[in-house]
Amino acid sequence: MEGAPSGGRSAAAPARMTTVSRHYFGGSTSESDHDLRVDIIENIEEDYGMFVWPCSVILAEYVWQQRSRFSGSRVVELGAGTSLPGLVAAKVGADVTLTDIAHNTEVLNNIRKICALNDANCTVLGLTWGDWDEPIFDLRPDIILGADVLYDSANFDNLFATVSFLLENSPGSVFITTYHNRSGHHLIEFLMVKWGLKCLKLLDGFSFLPSCKAASLQGNIQLVEIGLDKDNHK
Repeated sequence: MEGAPSGGRSAAAPARMTTVSRHYFGGSTSESDHDLRVDIIENIEEDYGMFVWPCSVILAEYVWQQRSRFSGSRVVELGAGTSLPGLVAAKVGADVTLTDIAHNTEVLNNIRKICALNDANCTVLGLTWGDWDEPIFDLRPDIILGADVLYDSANFDNLFATVSFLLENSPGSVFITTYHNRSGHHLIEFLMVKWGLKCLKLLDGFSFLPSCKAASLQGNIQLVEIGLDKDNHK
């Protein structure tokens, strides 16, 4: 066949370029003085689901600072990717389910490797926003996490539909997400109303971030806690 490599064999796929990044919490957040360390296997080509984005670092820090709230809670992370916030939650005593797109086996397998690397006993589940497959009906989280899940407006409706369902399925639960405040901010507010949700807390993501971490991050990142608007939820 024209263009086939010598010997008739298919060319091998290029090796994935991965590295392990270390993330520290508590103390001086350094290698020599910290309370918690989480190791993350990343793809240095910066694939969406295999790279630790700034929103993930900020959400993970928030989980750490709110660790007494997370201890003993049932936590579901949506679009987990490298799963840093969910892993911190697991390390402080939460029962954690890490989810990402059901057909993205590479990301899901990487999550399993990261859990093993950190000796974290988490459930890993394929969950695509807007799809009503059987596993979603068994999820009753106290807290839903999502780092930088509000980046593609084409997926906003499916995301909010999933969040609304999970919040309704587990009364009293809350969705905590960090996101870049881009031009879609007003769309987010509109969709929250559409899906019967409301803002419970809004913070500047850098307002609680240790200076040693803030120095390496950029962007206008906000953290918002979202719950059901019982007066307007259908």
